[in-house]
Amino acid sequence: MDPQVDAGKRRRLPEPVRVALRVLRGYRPTGARTRALVRSMATSFVVLSTTLWLLPGVTASGLVAMLWLVALVTVVGAVLRPLLLALATALGGLGALAIGVGVQAVVMYVALRLDPEAHVAGFAVAFVAAWVAVALAAIVNWLADAGTDDTFVSETLRLMTRVRRTAGRRRPARPWRRSRSAAPPADGKLADGLLIIQLDGVAAPLVQWAVRAGNLPTLGRWLRSRSHRMTRWHTGLPATTPAAQAGLLHGDVRHVPAYRWYEKATAGGSPGRLVVTSRPRDAADIERRLSTGSGLLRDGGVSISTAFSGDASTSLLTVSRAGLPGRSTPGYAAFMTSPYGFARAVVLSAGQVLRELHEARRQRVRGVQPRGERRGSYLALRPLASLLNDLNVSLIAEQMARGAPVIFCDFVDYDEVAHHAGPARPEAMAALESLDHTLGILERLAGEAARRYHIVVLSDHGQSQGATFRQRYGESLAQVVARLATPPAAAPTTDGRPAPGGTSVEAAGRVEEWGRVNTLLTEVAGRGGVTAAATRAAMRSGPAGEVSLGPADREEAATRTDPQTVVVASGNLAMIYLAHHPGKLTRERIDVVAPGLIDGLATHPGIGVVVVDSAAGPLAVGPRGWHRLRDGHVEGDDPLLPYGPRARRDLLRHQTMEHVGDLVVISAVDPSLEEVAAFEELVGCHGGLGGWQTEALLVHPAGWAQNGELVGPDAVHRQLLAWLGQLGLRRSADGAPPEQMGLAAETDLAAAPGRSGVPLPVMAAPAEAPAPSGAGSAS
Repeated sequence: MDPQVDAGKRRRLPEPVRVALRVLRGYRPTGARTRALVRSMATSFVVLSTTLWLLPGVTASGLVAMLWLVALVTVVGAVLRPLLLALATALGGLGALAIGVGVQAVVMYVALRLDPEAHVAGFAVAFVAAWVAVALAAIVNWLADAGTDDTFVSETLRLMTRVRRTAGRRRPARPWRRSRSAAPPADGKLADGLLIIQLDGVAAPLVQWAVRAGNLPTLGRWLRSRSHRMTRWHTGLPATTPAAQAGLLHGDVRHVPAYRWYEKATAGGSPGRLVVTSRPRDAADIERRLSTGSGLLRDGGVSISTAFSGDASTSLLTVSRAGLPGRSTPGYAAFMTSPYGFARAVVLSAGQVLRELHEARRQRVRGVQPRGERRGSYLALRPLASLLNDLNVSLIAEQMARGAPVIFCDFVDYDEVAHHAGPARPEAMAALESLDHTLGILERLAGEAARRYHIVVLSDHGQSQGATFRQRYGESLAQVVARLATPPAAAPTTDGRPAPGGTSVEAAGRVEEWGRVNTLLTEVAGRGGVTAAATRAAMRSGPAGEVSLGPADREEAATRTDPQTVVVASGNLAMIYLAHHPGKLTRERIDVVAPGLIDGLATHPGIGVVVVDSAAGPLAVGPRGWHRLRDGHVEGDDPLLPYGPRARRDLLRHQTMEHVGDLVVISAVDPSLEEVAAFEELVGCHGGLGGWQTEALLVHPAGWAQNGELVGPDAVHRQLLAWLGQLGLRRSADGAPPEQMGLAAETDLAAAPGRSGVPLPVMAAPAEAPAPSGAGSAS
């Protein structure tokens, strides 16, 4: 047939069909698959024998029948899984998720029906039997691999090979492979790439301690071998993920004053509203304010599981773009259909829920303090964070196989656990050790990538521990504000209306853990078809398909009830808005409309400092003195002393951000334990000042120069841009090199140590790699 005619016919096929055909053409038997098949048969024999013994309604008579069933399950799986993988790839999104849930049951049911010596009562029984078998297989494989996840890694490596083959590229001879995004260099070496891994909520001092204790073998090996160097950077205010990622990915921190905030009504303009960064529609609006088209991931980069995209050309599980991976992302489909992907992750997540129940009871029995509630929505959503870890690995592997120049991915498991258990409690440390294990997996996968990926590990903030404000004082901050803010009847509002009673609305619910769920459901609801319509109806989505589960919408509705004050919490940072008075109020004005509010808050034992604007500039007011932030002048006792030497600059910079509250409140900090009191019901918190929450982590190849101390996420953004420029992965809009973009380029990374043929991240480093001024080291 004429190739042009054949190509024309292919072009007339629907896109899902063309994608599915490409996947099928790329699926070929290999030696690795054969070995995996033999191991699978042995595992299946053990697992199926146990499953049939445990479950009524499924039987197989005798050893021969059992062996025949094992063979059938293996053959049926080998035949059906490529077909289901192709279908999942074609469908993408929710379709792949649905196939992932049912693929094991389909294989089991078909095999049982084909075995004349076996009996199954129906598909429902086969579904239960399949998931029991999956759980047992996960345990058997974990024991066989000594907990190393070798099987998962092997499956992921096969995914990378398939992605390269499906993309139409032959794999060059080792050690160098050809990059899809750039022609091979003249010397035959791989082009460089950068993999940036964010460990959400991990404090630098905690990692330093864990490395010294030997509990993080991957990071410890990098640091002890001097291939990498660990430093720390100061987050400033607010110490939250959205603020950090706004700075890291877009270089702009002015538009995100907290995890959530209240935007006051304007005279004759739009009404006031509560903005919550974990809601896709709010995140999209914030990104429109942030983006200039020159984000960190502008030049062909990929964002995975982040709040904002960084102007990436490919965004996966990114809140601001609310997208499930679609049919152009076979890594997602492969994860969903593989018995070592989605099914394994579900089993492990179920085990973690059981562990949460056990550890929560253990804390209660032992009388551990402080402690928080670990049930309800947290327990229901806990498995999602762990499942996303494995899915993130699969998505990263696919993008490395494609040769994406820059990949930025956020891993949230530790942050979720530490919020509820405490930042240094055993279960939180177990989550951190699991993340270190994930870094080891990514290191192995990087050796098979289409580029030579350098690995940078950073965190967005740390966490600080302490009993919550409500636990300590028996009431919320909003209740305190309502009591103090009740004005005299004669005090008018700015527009001349009579002042209302002391009504106060509080936004302090656990919204962070709902962000990923809302992202997934919003993407599904935004698509066409019956599934999207059903999702919109079931979730009561907005007119544009936005889904917002959790407390955010309830809190926003409460702000529309015309309250006098709105109290918005982010960890031990709270912002108080006098909602009836447009614009940001000064101390002089607040003392008129709400006399006693500032002094009452400043003398409360749970509050360390209240920041308010004044005719002389921002003031930090404490129980026995005040600190003028503009020039550092102090009267009485300095309220900023417990918060460290950077507190004045942090608060002063925070006051310049958009939509900062009329009052900014930071909880008191225990100087001996460095414990704080969160205004949310979280025993591990971040957002304000005190403890380790502002001490973030940065681990980078040791031969790379760091441009002095890094203060604020925008400074880390500039540092990352400099490294990208030196790797040849970043140019200015007019093609100018990084030196002409105002970025320091002190070291030519093309000539830096570690540019031999050793697979990253193990890079040779100078004998002495001194840390920059003010930076810590864990080597």
